[in-house]
Amino acid sequence: MAYLRRIIDDEIDELFSALPALSIEGPKAVGKTETALQRAYTVRRLDDPRQASVLRVDPTRVTAGDPPVLIDEWQRVPATWDAVRRAVDADASPGRFLITGSASLDSPPTHSGAGPIVRLRLRPMSLVERRVAPPSVSLRGLLAGGGPDFHGETAVGLVEYAEEIVASGFPAIRPLPARARRAQLDGYLARVVDKDFEELGHQVRRPDTLRRWITAYGAATSTTASLESIRDAATGGEADKPARSTVIQYRDALERLWLLDPVPAWIPSRNYFSRLAHPDKHHLADPALAAALLGIDAGRLLEGHEGTVALPRAGTLLGHLFESLVTQSVRVYAQAAEAEVRHLRTKGGRHEIDLIVERRDGRVLALEVKLTGTVTDDDVKHLRWAKERIGNDLLDAIVVTAGPAAYRRRDGIGVVPAALLGP
Repeated sequence: MAYLRRIIDDEIDELFSALPALSIEGPKAVGKTETALQRAYTVRRLDDPRQASVLRVDPTRVTAGDPPVLIDEWQRVPATWDAVRRAVDADASPGRFLITGSASLDSPPTHSGAGPIVRLRLRPMSLVERRVAPPSVSLRGLLAGGGPDFHGETAVGLVEYAEEIVASGFPAIRPLPARARRAQLDGYLARVVDKDFEELGHQVRRPDTLRRWITAYGAATSTTASLESIRDAATGGEADKPARSTVIQYRDALERLWLLDPVPAWIPSRNYFSRLAHPDKHHLADPALAAALLGIDAGRLLEGHEGTVALPRAGTLLGHLFESLVTQSVRVYAQAAEAEVRHLRTKGGRHEIDLIVERRDGRVLALEVKLTGTVTDDDVKHLRWAKERIGNDLLDAIVVTAGPAAYRRRDGIGVVPAALLGP
């Protein structure tokens, strides 16, 4: 397969021309190695047992060779990180090292990126990277403020979005026929349970319980469900439930594998609100993983099926997975614009904003995600409330939909089909 350029490529090119070392991080199969190989001259593959065994004896050998040097799956020989750090301390010339990793061996990671190695997150492919449709509305443009005019139409609709949910944004899995794709996703998840947890140092005594918990977490996509409710859904009313400490261990390990990608709550720097709730909103790295865990395909999503595990939620599973698909894309675009993605929820859930995209100066863009083709006044009530509360610090308010056209409503709130939103 020819390499498909990713949005992160522009970030890497800009940063690597000025910085000595970049770490590209994300879940397995997301494309980290292929992206790094586009620039590497010397390659150290630490998933090769022969190379890894040599580097365990002498980690400094990892820095030898003509730059850029790619150190792939560094976490298999953790001492290589410090070897790179010391090499950069001695010579901070730009463009020396690219590091990739599919897991952090520390929880929380001690390698925070502060210092000579800068970290970049690579997520599964966004809708723009999947070439679903040419985008006509730029997230960076919306973050510039001023309520820019925009337009555009797309033939991408509900059926296509359901297909995109189950197709996944993993570059090698996405092009496969449907049955082969399902088999690959099932194998991916089986490896997480059977091997990846063990590689992180966790002994999984009850693999079936872990699998059910991950499935319940997938059912909780785009909700703020408590860990206790996810645990209860995983056990289906059984009296023998995993202890809370075990559930937390599951969560922490999956975050270290970058398979969980929760959206944290927005905590504004200014006192706009008196009563905000602060739970994360749950998302897996890719909504296709949630669909695979729940045993559901595009056709069943469109028929309203909820999958093998049901959790209380407002709306359909399709609606929640559509929000996750949009969230995945928005996070890719926001990272390119040096912005952070959060969500807003007041205590009691009276008001909620699905996505708050925050610039470095604290000003924000509010996004609501609606699985609809026609936006009503009821669909924008939370955005109107946010405009009143946030005032001039709100750069724009947008509804991201499954509809056909991008436009501005009379109240100034924008309507943008998910396929037309880009970086």
